[in-house]
Amino acid sequence: MNALGLVGGIVQAVLIVGGAPLLVGVMRQIRARLEGRAGPGVLQPWRDLRKLLRKEPLTPRGTSEVFRLAPLVLVATALVVAMVAPFVTTASAIAAVADLFAVVALLALGTVALALAGLDTGTAFGGMGASREMTIIALVEPTLLVAIFALSVRVGSTNLGAIVSSMLHEPALVISPVSLLAAVALSVVIIAETGRLPVDNPATHLELTMVHEAMVLEYAGPDLALVELASAMRLSVFLGLLANLFVPWGIATALTPVALIVGVLALVVKVGLLGAVLAAGEVFLAKLRLFRVPELLAGSFLLALLAVGASFFLA
Repeated sequence: MNALGLVGGIVQAVLIVGGAPLLVGVMRQIRARLEGRAGPGVLQPWRDLRKLLRKEPLTPRGTSEVFRLAPLVLVATALVVAMVAPFVTTASAIAAVADLFAVVALLALGTVALALAGLDTGTAFGGMGASREMTIIALVEPTLLVAIFALSVRVGSTNLGAIVSSMLHEPALVISPVSLLAAVALSVVIIAETGRLPVDNPATHLELTMVHEAMVLEYAGPDLALVELASAMRLSVFLGLLANLFVPWGIATALTPVALIVGVLALVVKVGLLGAVLAAGEVFLAKLRLFRVPELLAGSFLLALLAVGASFFLA
């Protein structure tokens, strides 16, 4: 742990917790405008969270501690990743946790906790959503590991900060076949992991098509607020990883006020642009049938494998 990593971790945590709902609001507003609607405004997610936090907490009868602790686990894992991954600075508050395998394990832990909570309710929709989520995560997590591992081969380290630093100092790597293949694979993974179209529809109200929403139907009040905040944080985290792993310019490498401000602004701009592209693309996409989703994810896994192969042959 060094001073840059410690300060950067605090700044990143505050930025992602405070900015994640705004990112969701911006994406909803962009989608509304492209669909010819006025939209509720970019601050609506924060208004929704404030309203939910003021409500009385309710717990379905027959649920265990798994259901009650899942929102906390989901928020905690997203917060730890937000602090240790290279978003604003290349240094990490806890270098060991900034490892590729540790970060992916933390993100998977949050997903599994929510799936177990869906099963714990004993409802048909909760079990259905959990089953679908496990089907998706079985292909998403290996693809995520392999895609980023392809970048680590040239660096000789699975530390995310080291990978970003290498990309920062060797700009030619950004447009290499390895990076392009890994970027496409990781983009598909992000769409699936965050429940966006065409894998899932975050705005759906039809239970039979739900994946993520089916697992959180029984949550209400402060627990639902934590789930919604964690979902927004995970979206910001994934987009931040995609931005800095392949377009690392602007990230701070020194502990100076100017470098930190530039790092914050660069992250906001890059994540905002990726969010805007994702929201605009959803307007022109339809949700895939559930049985076609594994085909899409298998294709992304194949691209990640090709990226690994290319990293060895082109090294």
